[in-house]
Amino acid sequence: MKFIRNLSILTAVLCVIIGALLQFTGYALLHPYIWYILLFFVLITGFTYYLIQLGFTNDPDNFQAYYFASMGFRMVLSIGVIALYAWFFKEGRLSFVFNFFALYFLFTGFEIYSLLANLRPNLRGQD
Repeated sequence: MKFIRNLSILTAVLCVIIGALLQFTGYALLHPYIWYILLFFVLITGFTYYLIQLGFTNDPDNFQAYYFASMGFRMVLSIGVIALYAWFFKEGRLSFVFNFFALYFLFTGFEIYSLLANLRPNLRGQD
């Protein structure tokens, strides 16, 4: 439940930042699909975290396999979204990619931080 709370806080902070940027700069810095990109990352972060937790509770010895599988899934899905956008839309590609990867790195960092904070007590017991 702590992860959901922290994900909600991160999403709320990003909504405020995106809203402020849209208010002051319009779409000069942000792509018109920024809200859909944000929703995509909230959903994919929650889903991959759920898969990692499920794998860790069922098979703690193979945590690395679950973690890297979820990161691979996230990366392949992200590349697919960018490829689909580039295929179907000609305008705003660069803005879309910059916005997409800014959120990609923010949510990936958040997921890594959450996993390390959540698993630190378990890892200390293995010394």
